[in-house]
Amino acid sequence: MQENIRKRIEVTEDEMSYFIFLLQQKKYSRKELILRESEISHNFTFIVSGCVKSYLIDNKGEEHILTIAPSDWWITDINSFVSGTPGNLFLEALEPTTALLLSREKQELLLAKIPKFEKYFRILTEKAFAVSQQRIIDYMSLTALERLEKFVASYPSVISSLTQQQIASYIGVTPSFFSRMIKGKKIF
Repeated sequence: MQENIRKRIEVTEDEMSYFIFLLQQKKYSRKELILRESEISHNFTFIVSGCVKSYLIDNKGEEHILTIAPSDWWITDINSFVSGTPGNLFLEALEPTTALLLSREKQELLLAKIPKFEKYFRILTEKAFAVSQQRIIDYMSLTALERLEKFVASYPSVISSLTQQQIASYIGVTPSFFSRMIKGKKIF
């Protein structure tokens, strides 16, 4: 985590120590829910090891994965975290996961005491927005196979943690279409 911060902003040892002091470490087992739909997301979660997905369930009961967060990534239901209102997303560990939690209250303390962390979180937010926007563009302009190939290239370290159904959900196709699409292809 320290390297993640230091590649974006310069911090002193004391500033880093204060930041670390504000974090709570938590371990999650495979398939453990970190957040449920309609709960308020009180924490911004840094993945130390493992992998987490964020997803929603539509009115037909279908799961739609929005984010896959491997180690060295932050994840939350950002709308809920920022607004303090019940969220729309589930967060679930895809494998045994160790995470560092930064509550909204402690983030505010951090930003008040060490304003340069505003830049750090702005950079994270900009990157997340850019990735989200690119996913929308990809969904509108790429074929399902092209989206799959891009996903595999972008997330090589997490492919083994995901089921075909989860990958299908992330790229926006049904599991049956996914099976037909990859039949006879060497993707993984």
